[in-house]
Amino acid sequence: MARAQGARAQMALAFETSYGTPPASGYTRMPFASSTLGAEQPLLNSELLGYGRDPLAPIKDAVTADGNVVVPIDAQGFGVWLKAAFGAPETSGTAPYTHEFRSGAWVLPSMSIEIGLPEVPRFAMYSGCLLDTLSWQMQRSG
Repeated sequence: MARAQGARAQMALAFETSYGTPPASGYTRMPFASSTLGAEQPLLNSELLGYGRDPLAPIKDAVTADGNVVVPIDAQGFGVWLKAAFGAPETSGTAPYTHEFRSGAWVLPSMSIEIGLPEVPRFAMYSGCLLDTLSWQMQRSG
């Protein structure tokens, strides 16, 4: 199946109050360069014996969703990814505010991420997403 690429692709995300439960509202449209988010549910062969030479039908394994998202480091959107990596910041002062993100939290917030391809149309919702790795590449140009 063909997938839309480029300027029409959309990403929206919201932090969940309960793990794995997508919120009904509060989604923020986020800029992104690319995404390989996807989910699969493989089949497992039955290990039961006693049914002769005909094997039993395979059973469904757990659903696993993973992938990478490449995002720009921008002043408005990058704070969302910092919150996903470190938890909610400690905010102080008056405008302009000071946000301090601290490492080492035992519990990190989960997100629901929707990747929208309106021309196909396909809107894939991934709930219960947790940030595993945050890295960036620095270069002079390009």
